[in-house]
Amino acid sequence: MPADKPFETVIGLEVHAQLLTESKAFAPVSNRFGSAPNTNVTPLCLGHPGTLPVPNENLIRYAVRLGLASNCTIAGRSIFARKNYFYPDMPKGYQISQFETPICYGGFIDIETEEGETRRIGITRIHMEEDAGKSVHDQDPRHTLIDLNRAGTPLLEIVSEPDIRSPRQAYNYMKKIWQLVRYLRVCDGNMEEGSLRCDANISVRPAGEKRFGIRTEIKNLNSFRHVEKALEYEVERQITVIREGGEVVQETRLWDVARMITRPMRSKEEAHDYRYFPEPDIPPIEVTPQMLEEIRLEIPELPDQRFRRYTADYQLPSPDAAALSEERDLSDYYDAVLASGAEPKAAANLILTEVRRILNERSLDIDAFPVEPERLTGLLNLRKEDRISSSAMQTLLDEMTGTGKDARTLASEKNLLQVSDTASLEPIVDQVLRDHPEEVERYREGKHGLIGFFVGQVMRQSKGKANPGLVRKLIGEKIARL
Repeated sequence: MPADKPFETVIGLEVHAQLLTESKAFAPVSNRFGSAPNTNVTPLCLGHPGTLPVPNENLIRYAVRLGLASNCTIAGRSIFARKNYFYPDMPKGYQISQFETPICYGGFIDIETEEGETRRIGITRIHMEEDAGKSVHDQDPRHTLIDLNRAGTPLLEIVSEPDIRSPRQAYNYMKKIWQLVRYLRVCDGNMEEGSLRCDANISVRPAGEKRFGIRTEIKNLNSFRHVEKALEYEVERQITVIREGGEVVQETRLWDVARMITRPMRSKEEAHDYRYFPEPDIPPIEVTPQMLEEIRLEIPELPDQRFRRYTADYQLPSPDAAALSEERDLSDYYDAVLASGAEPKAAANLILTEVRRILNERSLDIDAFPVEPERLTGLLNLRKEDRISSSAMQTLLDEMTGTGKDARTLASEKNLLQVSDTASLEPIVDQVLRDHPEEVERYREGKHGLIGFFVGQVMRQSKGKANPGLVRKLIGEKIARL
């Protein structure tokens, strides 16, 4: 094949999201992360004979919530299935999952491409299942240890169509999934703890070719950066194999973070026979029209909708709108500030600069920020009225985090209110102009940069309390009349 022959990349992602339910998928036991090993278990988790699974209602509701948010069709009737395989961290010898009848199917998510265009990524299905336990290989020199706390944790698997055409698009798609599950409060999205992880299927083919190439699967990618880097490496590896006259082997590969390469996990992968069959102990899941409407009403305004509102209704720049709509709690806070009467652009600027500065310095989330939206609006109004300077606004915001006082009260106590009374400022301006006749003459000869000198003199004599904008206006007017 010619060395300059272009290739097209074809990627599909399977994303697993652990759900924020109080209990496990089919057992009444805590779903809390970080407990001592093998403490959040029941006879069902341990695979004891005679135990019967009972579906967690929120597993079903969260699946429907995510399905609606990702434009899926919701199945009125779906069934659970047994996925049979034997592994030490799955004591039952099977996983309760869904196979032929997923609860959500046929959806899509729109992402942005490298060129700034919108690309629609189809969602084949979202199905419910339980997680396996965890095998621990590094705590005993001779044995693998098993922690079954995670066994039975409720999962949603989001399976995309092979519509992704680059590692960057995969990154953006994964980021959209992360954003959605957090907005919907169904998953915390913590990739370091494994709450959100993905497997990537990837192949390359000559540009213009309709048939898919031989694919490889990369397992358990647990960060946005790893998704992108692993796929970048695998694209180049597959293209190199083909250009050198070889054939890509269908296999499962692992991402080696230390070496930044993919390496074989199973050298040859055939289709697994999981012997799926309907789960006999769980009746079909019915999603009634009433339940569907109830869940639809639980869905908040989603990030893409908020982005469009911020840019269209408030004329915010796209980067500001994107930053404000990325996290639901920050977006909710911004909306609450606007609801209390703040001007949209001024509020956005203050939140994205000073409020985020304080959050970062103190390692706080926005829901723990001690300045309520109404008090922040009061601070913004003081600035809008030219009663305080921009530096005073920053000082006051820092002060407000440690007290329940409003901005106007604190500004008065700290002597930070600006003098915006013309009658009070005119005598000071007149005195400054009389004291500096040479500078006045040079200004009249065209050295208009001296305006800063005059403003500085007035600010010094007023002990910093003069309104700089008004001072600048008065100086210009008075020199013009001389």
